[in-house]
Formats: sequence, C-alpha cells, structure tokens
Amino acid sequence: MAKMEDRLDKLEARLDEINNQMMDPAVLSDRRTMAKLGREANELTPIVDTYNEYKKTRDSLTEAKELSKDHDKEIREMAMMEIEELEPLLQEQIDKLELLLVPTDPNDSHNAFMEIRGAAGGDEANIFAGDLFRMYNKYAESKGWKVEVSDAEDSEAGGYSLICFKVTGQHAYGTLKFESGSHRVQRVPKTESQGRIQTSTATVLCYPEIDEEDFDIDMNDLEIETMRASGAGGQHVNKTDSAVRIIHKPTGIIVKCQDGRSQHENRATALATIAARVKEEHQREIDAKNESERKMKVGTGDRAEKIRTYNYPQNRVTDHRIGYNVNQLDRIVDGRLEDLMQALSLADQKAKLAGESI
Repeated sequence: MAKMEDRLDKLEARLDEINNQMMDPAVLSDRRTMAKLGREANELTPIVDTYNEYKKTRDSLTEAKELSKDHDKEIREMAMMEIEELEPLLQEQIDKLELLLVPTDPNDSHNAFMEIRGAAGGDEANIFAGDLFRMYNKYAESKGWKVEVSDAEDSEAGGYSLICFKVTGQHAYGTLKFESGSHRVQRVPKTESQGRIQTSTATVLCYPEIDEEDFDIDMNDLEIETMRASGAGGQHVNKTDSAVRIIHKPTGIIVKCQDGRSQHENRATALATIAARVKEEHQREIDAKNESERKMKVGTGDRAEKIRTYNYPQNRVTDHRIGYNVNQLDRIVDGRLEDLMQALSLADQKAKLAGESI
C-alpha cells in the first residue's frame, strides 16, 4: 500500500499544479492548453477525491485502534464498533483506488465521433439504426452533452442507412467507446403482417476526436469535393454547393458533411472527422496487425456477430461481452444507459487488471 500511496501523493501534487496553472493569465488565454489541462484535471479529480476519502478513513481507523486499548471498557467497546465499520470501508476504498489507477486510454477524455449503419435485415435494420441514434441522443441529453449530426442517409421505411454525428462532452469517448460493434434486434417489424419475429442488425463505430497537434494529415493525400446538400436542412439545401466530401486516398476513407449551414463549416467538420478516422485506422492497423479497422471493431454486421441484443418480446437487453442482462429494454432504448455504461466501464477496468480486455 505504501507504493500506491506514493503514487497517489504524486497525482495529488500534479492536480494542485494543474489547478495553479489554470489560474495563470497566460494559460487562461491559450484555449488549447486550457483544454488539455482541463481534461487531465477531470481524469485526476475522481482519483484524488477517493484518495482523500481513503486518508480520512485510514486516520480514523488508526485512532479507533488506539482507543481500543483504552482502560475504559465503554470507550473500548465504542472503538471496536467503529473498527468494524471502518475496516470494510477502507478495503472498499483501496479496491476503488486500484481500479482508478488502471492506465486509461489517453483519448477517453475526448469528444466522440459516431457512425451507425443499418446492416443485415433490410428496412428493419435501417429503422433499428434510427432507434439506436435516438437512444444515444437521449443519453447524451441526460449527460448534458451536445450532439451534432454531420451526415445522414434517410431510409424510405424510416431510420437511416447511415448516420454520422459528433458527441461533445466530458469523457464522451471514454463512455461511448464500448458501443462499437454489431447490435442485434429481435422484434416484429412494423412491415410484418404475420406477426413473425425478425432478427436484424446495425453496426456502430465510435472513435475519438483528436487534437490538431496530435496527428498530422497530409493535405496532398486528400481529395476534397463540394456538392449540393440533400435532404432536410434549410433554405441552403439544393441551392448552394455547401456539402463537402473528403476522400483520404491512401486508405480510401470517405467522409461527407452536409448538415452545417455553410461550406466553410462543413469543410472544417469534415477535416476534423477524417483526421480522427485516419488516426483511428492507423492505430487499428498497429493493434490488429494490419487487419482492417471495420472488420476488427465493427464486424460485418452479420446476425451471428453481436456485442448486444435488444429482445423486444421479452423486454430484455443482453450485453454478450460482460454477461449483462436486464429486463428493461424500454428504459434502455429511451436513453437511460447509465447503469449499462458503468457496468461496461467496471468490467473493462477489471479486465485490464487481469491483463485482458472485454
């Protein structure tokens, strides 16, 4: 425990240093530095807060143990009662600190880009993709996060064949990164006249927004096209070439942005998105020994590949990676995801302690 306390003392000192730096007028005027320091402070604060709680409990326990040796019987009995309460609390705080000290992805504090695509199941898959988008949108609202749609391909039957959006908020990527993969739905489609249950899928991809200085992208590798936006969006739609499509020629990654109010806004969003996508692809190649990113992270969308199943007849949601089952599908699709997200985060921390992954 002494080594852990030494490490925690250093983290506490670092948080004090960050807080002092953020009061410096020179730093206050530097938006990028303030953002980096703010993210680091957000990562350290729960660790330091838990450490302070641990120290209070530790000191109280030490005092109680001293009092348990007192000559007065009543004082000894009160001290023993306090020890019985404090010892399990102290162990609980130690366990929590061990999890909090597990190395985190440096991108966890970043904003998130997400893509949802209808996969196996035709129209029903696209409708389900729309349901997933609404689920994430409502969850983001409950967290006070901002959702900005950059591109959407509507499906005639409802939902989307593709929808791309950015989620801006504290720890957005760290929370939503576990959503990448194939999501499976089992229900009776609205178009099914015989009342038969159909299984369909939609794929979700989540990747972090990156700082400009963290990853350089060669503008010569980009093919940038402008075109007229399509679909809902205001008076500019189909009247000006406001939509922007960018192709990263070495990887073939394509990003389209059309929901901004101007070509300049769409270009900036598309450039930020493709930089994040290219970095994510590069990292995926390293981690997966050159296996393609989408195959590794999202899968093919086949019904047999799934990270989670949404079973409407039984009102049940099952996350297959961590064995999480809850008969509250109606709450989940309404965006009340906090318990599920916490379960995934805890399972990930425990897996990392064991040198594994969920």
